[in-house]
Amino acid sequence: MASSGKSTSSDLPARVARELGGALFPAAHVVLGLSGGVDSASLLVILSELAERMQFSLRAVHVHHGLSANADCWAAFCESLCDRLGIRLAVERVDIAPYRSLGLEGAARAARYEAFAKHDSDFLVLAQHRDDQAETLLLQLLRGAGPAGLAGMPRLGRSAQLMFPRRGVLRPLLGTSRAEIEAFARERGLEWVVDESNADTTLDRNFLRLRVLPLIEERYPHARHAIARSAAYVKEAADVLEAVGREDVASAWSEASLDLSRVRALGHARAKNALRVLCRDAGCPVPGGARLEQVWMQATTAREDACPRVDLDGWAFRRYRGRLFLDRIRSGDVRDAFPVHWQGDNALPLLALGGTLKFKPEEGRGLSVEKLHSAPVTIRLRRGGERLHLDPRRPHRTLKNLFQERAVPPWRRDTIPLVYCGDALVAVPGIGEACEWRSQPGERGLIVSWEPA
Repeated sequence: MASSGKSTSSDLPARVARELGGALFPAAHVVLGLSGGVDSASLLVILSELAERMQFSLRAVHVHHGLSANADCWAAFCESLCDRLGIRLAVERVDIAPYRSLGLEGAARAARYEAFAKHDSDFLVLAQHRDDQAETLLLQLLRGAGPAGLAGMPRLGRSAQLMFPRRGVLRPLLGTSRAEIEAFARERGLEWVVDESNADTTLDRNFLRLRVLPLIEERYPHARHAIARSAAYVKEAADVLEAVGREDVASAWSEASLDLSRVRALGHARAKNALRVLCRDAGCPVPGGARLEQVWMQATTAREDACPRVDLDGWAFRRYRGRLFLDRIRSGDVRDAFPVHWQGDNALPLLALGGTLKFKPEEGRGLSVEKLHSAPVTIRLRRGGERLHLDPRRPHRTLKNLFQERAVPPWRRDTIPLVYCGDALVAVPGIGEACEWRSQPGERGLIVSWEPA
């Protein structure tokens, strides 16, 4: 946050340095989203001055949306600015058509983030400021958002849907007003581009900025500052809810699912909070209030022998034998990616299944390493009729029977990786190893486990 005393545009670099200091580390790779507007142009200048002192590498990315007749000029301006400062720039041309269902603003934002994701970095730095934060909170309020939405944009946050950047998205200007940034730019004699669409009040954010907030400020001059401060308070409350939800999920989580009896015991509101956290951590879009209520009602009131399912934009909640599962819905036949040959690594990513097969070395337990050398080891999927010999005193048992006995839900059975040595089924994660292939006391062994993403 900006200090409570009078801050000036001249101390803006020092404030940015303080904001970055708690997050950056030596040799961090930083990418700045550069539109060419006054906010990002000013931040580029500041970051270029801080990079050597704070020992981070800096690149910039300009996203060319192709929505304005001036878009080429903006890209050229960014190239010229970066050339003068000695900063590498990538210009990414995007097509927003695939995201049109999100509306113009949402589509442009989604395409922009996809473009940023192409550039490997530790941190993505964006130039959003305190006025943007006030607008964001009002937009979320008008959409009926909950605490996570009303918390606005975080100073350091992550994107659940996009696995980038490695450490997070930094917004070092969130405590700074638009007026302070413009004053800094004028003092430095900077030039910047002006997006004519910023005057288009048919766009929600512009309507609030140009029509609603000025009217509010006639009566409440410090409204933007106060609204942004409220967002910070809501963020603290949302963080507490997130922490409680994560503890609640952990207390009910086992076998890659939630124990519904434990979740029910939390009570209605706290249980739904846990489901939101589960979605966020899994990378599943968090459902709105009505949809989440549907998930909860299906999970808790459907008849005992039913297996209710609620789909959520590429994901599905399912109930089975008193447990609640959240799985990504996979399109196409994953069998085309198998068999996969194992080369002895301790971790084998299986992208088609969205997880990693682990081989943990342990003496006298798991599969015998020596016996695995007798033939090629491959990973396959179930086709039906497979049998596994777990107990030397009992006959082979079908996988179908073993899966039923271990309460493995039907939809997961065909995507559990099976370990073969030659033509012999030697291990099934979560079920066990064939008794003839187990390591003996004092012998090197490997415990096989499956970890969905």
